[in-house]
Amino acid sequence: MAGRPLIGISTYLESEVRWSAWVLQAALLPAGYPRLVRRAGGLAAMLPPDEPEHAAAVVARLDGLVIAGGPDVEPVRYGAERDPRTGPPARERDAWELALIDAALDAGVPLLGICRGMQLLNVALGGTLTQHLDGHAEAPGVFSSHPVKPVPGTRYAQAVPEETSVPTFHHQAVDRLGEGLLASAYAADGTVEAIEPALGDRWLLGVQWHPEMGEDLRVMRELVRAAS
Repeated sequence: MAGRPLIGISTYLESEVRWSAWVLQAALLPAGYPRLVRRAGGLAAMLPPDEPEHAAAVVARLDGLVIAGGPDVEPVRYGAERDPRTGPPARERDAWELALIDAALDAGVPLLGICRGMQLLNVALGGTLTQHLDGHAEAPGVFSSHPVKPVPGTRYAQAVPEETSVPTFHHQAVDRLGEGLLASAYAADGTVEAIEPALGDRWLLGVQWHPEMGEDLRVMRELVRAAS
């Protein structure tokens, strides 16, 4: 295990979680995330919500960062009124993950945003979100799949050059791209499925789907390679 890069993964914070006889507040993460990091050659560390001023110190100890999927970003973060179909806010998680993103950008730490993580990355760089779209989610708790087409010449296309089917579950998406970002993959309906910097060598990628729910390691392997 020596020499494997340390990849931090942000977590959920739930007010009530039950196990055995206990019902307590819990920081948790679906096991697919650390499993994917390990399979791609990294070491996984969970990063539960903390005070935003601690983000830079946390990121300084990491080789790479994953902002995981989860609840909707609060619309006030991108200057929008709340749509009735937008989920309840997760303000503590929003604040913590935005601080992690800022710290990673400042320090040049490789960063992968997954689903909510991609949306929050876009918001952190001044972009906006579409608060609801149909066709990218099945019944609650059930992942669907659809094809994603890479944009030639992008970092994502170098990692995954062909159109591929991906596991997906979301009802929000990138609307206006954040500053310095470009779309590097699309769904058939035009939904932005991946984002990355338009210029420069910084390793920064957001994907709208859930690679931790599939077998394709290529995106995570690229993060681990950059973190090494």
